[in-house]
Amino acid sequence: MAKVTGLGGLFFKTEDTDATRDWYARHLGIPFTEWGGWGWEWRHRDNPDHVGRTEWAPFKADTEYMQPSNQRFMMNFRVDDLDALIDQLKSAGIELVGEPENLEYGKFAWIMDPNGIKIELWEPAGEPGG
Repeated sequence: MAKVTGLGGLFFKTEDTDATRDWYARHLGIPFTEWGGWGWEWRHRDNPDHVGRTEWAPFKADTEYMQPSNQRFMMNFRVDDLDALIDQLKSAGIELVGEPENLEYGKFAWIMDPNGIKIELWEPAGEPGG
């Protein structure tokens, strides 16, 4: 069975992304990347040579990235086999939001949970030791 393996990221809407990033950088020491988020690397407990990554980022309040959800945040879950998980979800009657994407840093698909929260599913690519 394909499954979630961890938290891939948390993304939230804010009225002023620059002020939000500045506050977090100044008060909590968060070093933001050029794309406006913050990611940290960690090692898998069962395979310490495998380095994973989790992302956290504020988005502009008017972003369409979290649609069709009207929630102010979106969760990203790391998955072990996105294609198999998509098949499982479809078999359970869960529809995808949009079409899956295959990018240089992994494969992505989106669903909505029962609370109207958009969930991003991410099968990472190119992680050291992976």
